[in-house]
Order: sequence, then structure tokens, then C-alpha cells
Amino acid sequence: MEIEKKFLIRELPEHLEQYPCSRIEQGYLSKDPVIRIRRLDDMYVLTYKNRVDARKRDPVCVNQEIELPLTRESYEHLKSKIDGCIIEKNRFRIPYQSFTIELDVFHGAYEGMTLAEVEFSTEEEADHFVAPDWFDQNVSGDYHYRNVYLACKNQYPFQK
Repeated sequence: MEIEKKFLIRELPEHLEQYPCSRIEQGYLSKDPVIRIRRLDDMYVLTYKNRVDARKRDPVCVNQEIELPLTRESYEHLKSKIDGCIIEKNRFRIPYQSFTIELDVFHGAYEGMTLAEVEFSTEEEADHFVAPDWFDQNVSGDYHYRNVYLACKNQYPFQK
């Protein structure tokens, strides 16, 4: 089970280059349920993701998520079958309190967009999370910021 919150970013943290970073490329074979292929640096993964709950108050997303390894060849074959565009981003892993913030800096079709996700062990933990000052609005409940929506619509959720 994946329990997470997603936030817009007010400003990037200083010295971003000091944090571990991975290059991500991902595309979607299905929107509902979500079937995603992803290249994370030199690893290839097929993910099945089914939304279990998305609360309206203090949004938290809860998803069933299953990941399976792919070969590079399988990834490239499936890549030719995706709907919409490939999502490209750098993911920085930033320690914060007892959590890891995954800060995504998008490239390609979404150049310049930034989003942060934080995963939690329980919904109660998510409820008590206090975001850092550089976070902006919690968009966990807004489907416009789901990667599958971005990939299939190939447009910014709102004006830049």
C-alpha cells in the first residue's frame, strides 16, 4: 500500500545538487487501473497502481501498488505502446525529519514544473505531517497533478 501526499513547490531548496538524484522516464499503458513503465537510471520497472482512496479533506492518496522488474528490451518494446507522452524528470531525495521528500524537477513537455511527494507508513502519520516552508499547496486530491493525467493530456494542469 502506498500512502502519500503531493505538493506544489514555492521555491527550490538551496544546494539541490548535494542530494541524491535519479533520472526518471515513464509512460502509461493504461489509465484505470494505472499500468506504468518506468526507467529509473538503469533500472526498468512495470507498475500496476490502483487508487484505493483519495480524501477530500486534508488530501492523502492511498494506492495499491505492485512493481515488477523489466529488462531494457521489454521496456523499449512497451515504450512504443504508451498513451500520450513520456514524462521526464529528475528526482531528488531530500531527508526531512523522519521522511524522505521526493522532489521532481520535470523536463521535456513539462520543463520547469516541480512537485514534491512524501510517502508515509500510515494515514495517521500523513495527517500529522508538517511540510517545510518551501512547499506550497497540497495537491494530493487534484487529479490534474497525477503523472498519468499529465502524460495522457500532454499539457500543464494550469497556466505556467
